[in-house]
Amino acid sequence: MLSVAIEDEEKWLAEGIAGIQHNAFYMHQAVDANSLREALKYSAQMLSELRTSKLSPHRYYELYMRAFDELRMLEIFFKDESRHGVTVVDLYELVQHAGNILPRLYLLCTVGSVYMKSKDVPAKEVLKDLVEMCRGVQHPLRGLFLRNYLAQVSRDILLDINSECEGDADAVMEAVEFVLQNFTEMNKLWVRIQLQGPARLREKQEKERSELRDLVGKNLHVLSQIEGVDLEMYKQTVLPRVLEQVVNCKDELAQYYLMDCIIQVFPDEYHLQTLETLLGVCPQLQATVDIRMVLSQLMDRLSNYAVSNADVIPDFLHVEAFAKLSNAIGKVIEAQADMPIVGAITLYVSLLTFTLRVHPDRLDYVDQILGACVKKLSSQPKLEDTRATKQIVMLLSAPLEKYNDIVTALTLSNYPRVMDHLDNATNKVMAMVIIQSIMKNNSCISTADKVDVLFELIKGLIKDLEEVTVDELDEEDFKEEQNSVARLLHVLHNDDPGEMLKIICAVKKHILCGGPNRLPFTVPPLIFSALNLIRRLQNQDGDVVGEEQHEVGDEVEEMHATPKKIFQILNQLIEALSSVPAPELALRLYLECAEAANDCDLEPVAYEFFTQAFIIYEEDIADSKAQVTAIHLIIGTLQRMNVFGIENRDTLTHKATGYSAKLLKKPDQCRAVYACSHLFWVDDPEGIKDGERVLLCLKRALRIANAAQQMANVTRGSSGPVTLFVEILNKYLYYFEKGNQQITNAAIQGLIELITTELQTDSPSASPAPDSFFTSTLRYIQFQKQKGGVMGERYDSIKV
Repeated sequence: MLSVAIEDEEKWLAEGIAGIQHNAFYMHQAVDANSLREALKYSAQMLSELRTSKLSPHRYYELYMRAFDELRMLEIFFKDESRHGVTVVDLYELVQHAGNILPRLYLLCTVGSVYMKSKDVPAKEVLKDLVEMCRGVQHPLRGLFLRNYLAQVSRDILLDINSECEGDADAVMEAVEFVLQNFTEMNKLWVRIQLQGPARLREKQEKERSELRDLVGKNLHVLSQIEGVDLEMYKQTVLPRVLEQVVNCKDELAQYYLMDCIIQVFPDEYHLQTLETLLGVCPQLQATVDIRMVLSQLMDRLSNYAVSNADVIPDFLHVEAFAKLSNAIGKVIEAQADMPIVGAITLYVSLLTFTLRVHPDRLDYVDQILGACVKKLSSQPKLEDTRATKQIVMLLSAPLEKYNDIVTALTLSNYPRVMDHLDNATNKVMAMVIIQSIMKNNSCISTADKVDVLFELIKGLIKDLEEVTVDELDEEDFKEEQNSVARLLHVLHNDDPGEMLKIICAVKKHILCGGPNRLPFTVPPLIFSALNLIRRLQNQDGDVVGEEQHEVGDEVEEMHATPKKIFQILNQLIEALSSVPAPELALRLYLECAEAANDCDLEPVAYEFFTQAFIIYEEDIADSKAQVTAIHLIIGTLQRMNVFGIENRDTLTHKATGYSAKLLKKPDQCRAVYACSHLFWVDDPEGIKDGERVLLCLKRALRIANAAQQMANVTRGSSGPVTLFVEILNKYLYYFEKGNQQITNAAIQGLIELITTELQTDSPSASPAPDSFFTSTLRYIQFQKQKGGVMGERYDSIKV
């Protein structure tokens, strides 16, 4: 049914637009011929399309904009009396004879704007006339857009009325009265739109009604821009009339939007001086209005005003802004008895934020807010609402963030009383606040003792609490918490290597108690922190220098940091991680440590890390995609190693090539095997360059690629893609250019011919990607031949 209604609307909209375009065409012809009579006739017929009641607000807006564009052109025609020969006074009377009321009023507003701009008559008289006559259209949607048109054509006149009338207070008051009257009627019409249409489309209509809210709000924006509207007029006339309409409309959407409009469009000074009036309305709003957001926006606006202009702080004290806001919040909470606890606490958080920005020196205000919160919480000794708990954490953390000193918070008598209402599980929430404060202030924790104290404070994130198991935690919250701990580990730093090693040992002691779910988050940052320390110690020979480490119970005596000692710690950390299990992460970390050992010239350590990586690959990584990723990581890391002797390197490369050839899918085997060729040819003056073994890898990759082709032919009845052959060809070219004597012109030529044959026999529906790849490769060969020089001569015998 909904789709049928939408299709009908589309049809009605199309018919309406066609009607406007048809009549607009003849109207344009009449205007070009300077025929006023015909122009009025066709413009009235065009505007009759706006009489429809079949369209939703969204569709009606589209139709209205079409007509609006045409009316702007018609207004230009009306202005030029020399073209139509009728005075604007007579024209104003003439358009009132249009047959239907809606076209008549649109034309009347159009001519009225010309009439007012001509200054032949006081603008206030025309405005009063127009706003009264618009009462003739009471259909909510048609009336709203008609009055919106009136507001649009009169806007410039209203904004200039003060200067044109040379400060005439009566003229300004008439203009304000016009806008207020139009605003009141528009708001009533807007609210009534919700009663239109079938109930089944109510949700859709409410959404579209919300999209029309700016039509009403523009009136308030105009009021805020009229020059003659000073504080006194705003206080005595504008604000009371607007608030009266806000309260009387009794519509949740309208009340929230209009309160927001008032806060946003009028000056901060006005809000400060009329605070009591504005706040007095809040308890009278519908219970479903998000009064928290309204008050929060007001307090944000006022606090920004105070922060940007310190000279106004005495004004805040003079009008007793804090007392009024505090009293208003109390009344709202009292009036809305069913307000959830989280709503009340949110209001107190906003008030505290306002106080800390405007009156940071008034600790008595802060304590008063906390006391009010304690009173509200008194009926619930322990909170069960997680959202409310987080709001209390915000309440408690705000003074800490402002003063950066917990001692200041302890001088507040109600601070610990608020904390008494938190359950033990909130320790982790407070721990998050502590971590965020450290990160925000770029605090550096530089000693092991401080680390122990810090980790005792955030123990709710480091290990399971007695009341809560990891299985009961929300997965997303848990990840966020552990990522915060991981970020914290990166700010634990000391320039002294020995002290830094103590910090690493202290952190290790704490995080290894965290259980298997936390280790994948906390171990990697600690490992990279330790690796960073190793980089700083690369010039050491790895032997212990100075005093040794002595452990007495849990106490650690003086120690000197050496790469070997740190590598031992790293091995213990990764062993703990691999037992989680998190094999893929453990393998990556072993390879990172192997590279660090390579840089420190510690061959036995590097070999041990590689051995552990291969063990994890053999025993723990079963997924085929994970195996492909892992073997390429191993190959890439091993290729960069230069610390190994011949025997150890041969052992590791043999393992890598063997595992490459045992991957599940033939294409994966092929790519891994030709990647292994780089293990035998390192583009470095001192690197290994074994051309024969490179060629063996490439030939083996060719055999696997050929087998993959044959399997594709058997299973799908056609040859598979030749992408693998093209990739291998590119490897041949790479080693050919690097001077590998085993890669000959003949071998390259044979491979080119093989790929050409395969492409010719490929099915027409095959993917064009291999063909494009091969074409690009051939262009590269041709480019090298044309470039000349030594490389050009080498390529010269290859035919493409």
